[in-house]
Amino acid sequence: MADRVSDLAARKEDARLAGGEAAIERHHARGKMTARERVEYLLDEGSFHELDMLTRHVASGMGLEDSRPYTDGVITGFGTIDGRKVCVYSQDFTVFGGALGEAHGEKIHKIMDLALSSGLPIIGLNDGAGARIQEGVAALHAYGGIFRRNASASGVVPQVSVIMGPCAGGAVYSPALTDFIVMVKDTSHMFITGPDVVKAVTGEDVTLEELGGAQTHATKSGVANFVLADEKSALDEVRYLLSFLPSNNMEEPPRVATNDDPRRRCESLLDVLPASSNQPYDMKKVITAVVDDGDYMEVHATYAQQITCGFARIDGHAVGIVANQPQVLAGVLDIDSSEKAARFVRTCDAFNVPIVTFVDVPGFMPGVDQEYGGIIRHGAKLLYAFCEATVPRVSVITRKAYGGAYVVMNSKSIGADFSYAWPSAELAVMGSSGAVEIVHRRDLLAAEDPSARRATLVDEYEERYATPYIAAERGFVDDVIDPAETRAVLARSLDLLRSKREDLPKRKHGNVPL
Repeated sequence: MADRVSDLAARKEDARLAGGEAAIERHHARGKMTARERVEYLLDEGSFHELDMLTRHVASGMGLEDSRPYTDGVITGFGTIDGRKVCVYSQDFTVFGGALGEAHGEKIHKIMDLALSSGLPIIGLNDGAGARIQEGVAALHAYGGIFRRNASASGVVPQVSVIMGPCAGGAVYSPALTDFIVMVKDTSHMFITGPDVVKAVTGEDVTLEELGGAQTHATKSGVANFVLADEKSALDEVRYLLSFLPSNNMEEPPRVATNDDPRRRCESLLDVLPASSNQPYDMKKVITAVVDDGDYMEVHATYAQQITCGFARIDGHAVGIVANQPQVLAGVLDIDSSEKAARFVRTCDAFNVPIVTFVDVPGFMPGVDQEYGGIIRHGAKLLYAFCEATVPRVSVITRKAYGGAYVVMNSKSIGADFSYAWPSAELAVMGSSGAVEIVHRRDLLAAEDPSARRATLVDEYEERYATPYIAAERGFVDDVIDPAETRAVLARSLDLLRSKREDLPKRKHGNVPL
């Protein structure tokens, strides 16, 4: 038995150095952690339990007969993050460049099946060169199995993809199906076809970083939710992200103890709005003033910045924040911001995270490009997401709430449980100047002094129609509140709604306006 145990230890040592010491040194020389080091850094110390460590591929006649390293280029298993169980897989670039083959794919299938059956988050650390060419269609079949499991797990357990190297071709579709994508600046890349193919087909000359780098996907495509400076920061971000999410859709998000009084006044909010309603201000100052300890984890921070989405806590409980950002394009809704917010709302709803909206929206972005690009369809995605959401939903209107965009931004009419307005709120079909130009066109044409008459009519319109008190009289907002009391009002409202239960009509699934 001692010989057998010694043989086992030798085999496992071979598995730990699957790519060989030289390959590991080259990997380190690039400033990158190994697949195993990443897992050990991500998880609580000593908690990782590896599975299928001794797996080897069985491909024959494909040029791989003499190279059958243990693990087959991916490390899989389970462990804990802050004491909560998670499942993880980590592709090993030192083995076949992290390329996915049949055995490699089956290991990922098994850990994903375990995560789904056990109700645990699944974290994928991606660092691979795509499908293993030598294994042909078997590798493609393995990818298909991963995609199908991504779809099955969607909305059931949180799925997080961390891109820590190349991710190209069909390999990008698994991360695209997950809930969150984290990328590392300068070292991670995602694209369907590389720069050489792009140049050959379209004639466009583009660098690897320009085509599929982290900043590209964080600012232009919206594919990346988070971009971090280095690998350790990216893994830290995953740990932080999971602190806001439950392990599965049957649980509530974890509560975190806080010394921040849920009833405290936010005096800074009394001066946050500028004198003119046409002047910008930073909505993130409102958010950080209201949430616990000013702690706000923004998602898609550099994409479609006229709307901000992210996680925070109020009285220790996780909430999802969706807010217009007047500092960027006046907070207008367009194609990208609508999709960004819709995706976030659906994620919160899937994982029982209450939604708080801060509304200051002048409308939808006008323009031929927006209309031709399908702003109707894309705006409807956000509308659909809010209408479908059954989690607690609370809205605070800080200033402008105009037209259809007001309705779409979690209004009472589409199911918000509570809707509150600051005294500065302007609820109307459109801005006062535009309304006066339409409603009083003849009056203005006949006026001796059109400018003076316009000013008078604008004042009358704002006093009669664009105040929160008209909406409060009709019950379209539940209360007009002192801005300094916003945190206390939200804390009380969310506390009441924690027992909320709502059943949707029985159906296979809705038809989202994709």
